[in-house]
Parts: sequence; structure tokens; C-alpha cells
Amino acid sequence: MPSIQALASHGANIPVIGFGTSQIGGDCGEVVATALAAGYRHLDAARKYGTEEGVGEGIRVAKIPRAELFITTKVSHENLHAKDFARSVDQSLKALGVDYVDLLLVHWPNAAIPLKETMQALAHERRAGRARHLGVANFNLAMVDEAIRLCPEPLVTLQAECHPYLDQTKLITGLKARGLVLTAYCPLGRGRLINDKVIGEIARAKGKSAAQIALRWLIQQDIIAPIPRSTNPGRIAETLAVFDFSLSDAEMQRIATLKRPDGRIADPAGRAPKWD
Repeated sequence: MPSIQALASHGANIPVIGFGTSQIGGDCGEVVATALAAGYRHLDAARKYGTEEGVGEGIRVAKIPRAELFITTKVSHENLHAKDFARSVDQSLKALGVDYVDLLLVHWPNAAIPLKETMQALAHERRAGRARHLGVANFNLAMVDEAIRLCPEPLVTLQAECHPYLDQTKLITGLKARGLVLTAYCPLGRGRLINDKVIGEIARAKGKSAAQIALRWLIQQDIIAPIPRSTNPGRIAETLAVFDFSLSDAEMQRIATLKRPDGRIADPAGRAPKWD
């Protein structure tokens, strides 16, 4: 079973690779149990995904001690008023079958709801013991700074889209300066990177898969924890096996040149901020 490294941020030790559950269907419980059996211990869920029940089922099937797991979930943008926020967390904990989550995130910003109210509601969950660590998702750096200023408890991560086709240099540099981990969703570009020529050449030279190369590229940037997802047992095990090799500086730079103007995948109209 692979030994999973961790990234430290303001008291949190975040496993450097997690298992994403977005868009996993009705067999989510079975898929999560498979991921846990393969060695995953960091599970990423969200109220909006509709996967919390499946994650809870997978945990029960796998019978992994709670203390060994790092469970993340998120409060959706329409539930950022304090009362709605607390109710959403109630629902998440019940669905997951746990007393607390290791990481609680604001899923998307909402300009119609005061950020101060949301950050106070987020901090309350940590103080109440229902979340051990806190963060935000899909914020730009200015929003991250405002969230840090307004939140009475420390933030440990920003979850955002990150992969070789999307230039996130400014975001990565900015988060490192602030001591935050970047949790990278869509780390394989929703499968688009699998057939990339450059990544394929490096993969063949290393005797690895394209997915392993793309994930290793993220991990070697020190503050990035990718959360790939798959429903295929072989690929689940494969995406976890990224700690027995490294990329050279030249290979890292070659992959970095793959960034392109149309690289962003998640950009919902009316909800997305002005990206960095």
C-alpha cells in the first residue's frame, strides 16, 4: 500500500493526494470503498455533489478507523447565510455518518451574501468541533485575502482547478506566500491530459502512465494536493502510485509549457469570480 505524504498548513496535515467524488454516480459507496482499499485516506465530498451518503457508505464498508481518514466536504454557495450554513453542515455530517469533518470549505463565493457572515459561520463550525480545519474553494487571491481577514479561525487551503493546461502560476505563488495549500481539482483536465503528446512521451520514458505524470507534476510543486477521481479500480490504484519516481527540472518545465488560453474547465456564468 502506498505511503501518502502530507502537506502542512496552519496546524493541518493534508494528505498530498485525495480521492475526488464529483460526478460519481449511484455506485459511489462501492467506488469509495475501493479507493480506501487501494490506500486513499483523503476523501473529497460536497453537499452539491450528492456524494456524501456514498462516501459515508464507503467508509462503513471499508471499516477504516475514523482517525486515519481525512474527510473534506463543502457548503454550497446558496447556503452561506449563517442559519443555512449550520443546517448544511448538519446534513453533511448526518449523510457522511461522522461527528466532524477534517476540512470544511465554502464551495463557491456568493456576492449576494456578506462574506463576513459566511466566514463567521465557517469559524463557528471549527469552534463547535464539527470541522477541524477550514478553507475556501473557487476564490481568487483578493477574495482569499478578504476571507483570511474576516475569518476568526485560520484557513488552510484554497481548492481550485489546477492542471498543466491552465496557468495557475500566480495562484500557486500567492498561496505559497500565504502559507496555504492548493487543493487541485480537475488535476487530469477531466481526462484531456491522458492523450497529450508531451505527457505521453514523458510517461513512456518513465515507464508510467500519463495520469501519473500529470499528478506528479502537481505534487512536485510543494503546496499542491491533487484530488483525482475515477470509477475504475485499476486507475484508482494507478493514480495513487505517484511517490516512487520524480520528474526532472527539464520535464517539469516542459509540462509547464502546455498551458493554453482555453485551459479552464470550471467557469460557471454568474458564479465564477474574476480569475487570477
